[in-house]
Amino acid sequence: MKDKKQNKIVEAKTQFELPSQTRGRIFEGTVTKKFPTRVVIEFQRTVRVPKYQRFYMKRSRMHARIPAGMQIQLGDYIKIQECRPLSKIIHSIVIEKVRSADVQEVKK
Repeated sequence: MKDKKQNKIVEAKTQFELPSQTRGRIFEGTVTKKFPTRVVIEFQRTVRVPKYQRFYMKRSRMHARIPAGMQIQLGDYIKIQECRPLSKIIHSIVIEKVRSADVQEVKK
């Protein structure tokens, strides 16, 4: 079991250089802001209110480090994974780009 995890990490490192080992939860979202070394992703989740037996949508934002060699643009749908704290606000790394943004979506 431990060998499988190590193999996945080695395969990921061959594609691009990861700054640290990943662990924890995986999130997917749309890139809303882009900086030279990091991105901000935004995703919606459903939260239940037990008192009223209703649900509402809540928006979450997370910062993630971009590994060297990975090309990410505004509007891209990406996957990030938690890791050790890299700075005050960055606690995740971009793993992969799920799909690219359409040119029309970026202009909005």
